[in-house]
Amino acid sequence: MMEWQAEGTVIGRRPHGETAVIIDVLTLEHGRHAGVVPGGASQKRAAMLQPGARLTLRWRARQSDQLGSFAAEPLRMRAGLMADSTALAGLNAVCALLVFALPERDPHPMLVQRTEALLDQIEAGADWPPAYLAWEMLLLDEMGFGLDLASCAVTGATEGLAYVSPRSGRAVSRQGAGDWADRLLPLPAVMGGAGDNRGRDLAQGLAITGHFLERRLAPDLVGRPLPAARGRLVRRLLRPAAGPQVG
Repeated sequence: MMEWQAEGTVIGRRPHGETAVIIDVLTLEHGRHAGVVPGGASQKRAAMLQPGARLTLRWRARQSDQLGSFAAEPLRMRAGLMADSTALAGLNAVCALLVFALPERDPHPMLVQRTEALLDQIEAGADWPPAYLAWEMLLLDEMGFGLDLASCAVTGATEGLAYVSPRSGRAVSRQGAGDWADRLLPLPAVMGGAGDNRGRDLAQGLAITGHFLERRLAPDLVGRPLPAARGRLVRRLLRPAAGPQVG
């Protein structure tokens, strides 16, 4: 009999038969891990197993490669994530990207810690969109598609960085860009580039991470399009800054 105990946050759930559910949880020690919760479809248990909820868990299976079952008890419900539509969109995007990208049972402790901190920020109503952008950058890095923004790919300079190569993910300075500038992605201040317009910075930053999530991580690692929850969050985050021209 295989068994472990840990704390974890629900990042996905789906029905399993008439009375059970399968949940995906994010744990520090065991990464993304799935298991059956018997009776999890009941009204009382379903409220406890919503994405974002933090649980104490005991996982059991006869063999290590089996799905296994969870005994779960509530630790923290994070009800504030459900109280605001933008916060809920943030939660949905984070959970969807984790289920999409993370190989099951592959620990990523730094990503887990940053995810928990981000969810806390979102629930608290803090200024969390820049933290979400940094989280997407970390997700890319943890999955092997990290950006290199420390120096110019052409000149080696560490100052005057203004662009990102859409092919290599490396920073490029204005001088190094030359006639290729219009083919590069603008590097905002929030990611170490020039500029001080916060709304535009966020849009440019999300365009960069979105490019590498969509063009590199999704086809090369997963083989499916990005989850729609990410696009819905980006549109919601950029709508206030974009003004009345956005529908």
